[in-house]
Amino acid sequence: MWTLAKKNINSRLLLGTAQYPSLEIMCQAIKNSETEIITVALKRQIFQDSLKTQNAFWESLKQLNCHLLPNTAGCHNAKDAVMLAEMAREIFQTNWIKLEVIGDEYNLQPDPFELLKAAKILIERGFEIFPYCTYDLVVCQKLRDLGCSILMPWAAPIGSGKGILNHYALETLRARLPEVNLIIDAGIGKPSHATRVMEMGFDGVLLNTAVSLCANPIK
Repeated sequence: MWTLAKKNINSRLLLGTAQYPSLEIMCQAIKNSETEIITVALKRQIFQDSLKTQNAFWESLKQLNCHLLPNTAGCHNAKDAVMLAEMAREIFQTNWIKLEVIGDEYNLQPDPFELLKAAKILIERGFEIFPYCTYDLVVCQKLRDLGCSILMPWAAPIGSGKGILNHYALETLRARLPEVNLIIDAGIGKPSHATRVMEMGFDGVLLNTAVSLCANPIK
């Protein structure tokens, strides 16, 4: 049993809900994985999908019986991230938020300055923050000091599928922040990458669409 954000979770695997070939395949992948936490990009759904598609998507999520982890994907500053987090809390009735504040469009690396600013505001407003970050030890320590008990560092840039680029940095992060739940967020390209980060002592892993379609349960 894994205690995460005051909830008891059986699976240490998190899945995204974007870019599946169809809603049916998304739902089947989530069910097959036995995950209990799925991420939702609120901004993407609101601004890119038609109302009919949105409704079908939301209804599908309700049937999955998973904890929803809304994210602030697409935000580039603290102000926008905080606003989207507030919208997500109202829509999904959860204080969980995967905080993403992007600083570079090429590799989607987070902006550490805006990330820390947004995290401070959201923690003060009662959110449970899941910050997307790199393996920068100092940034992670500052997030911890703000009150983040969960961090989501990347293994490699989002969508790269390169696996662990810097073993030393991740090992150092795990050793220096033993009290923090560390969930690898990005860079996983195949199931063996996910297995490796779990062997390194990380608490969980978020898989993207391509990997999730062939993933076995991770518990």
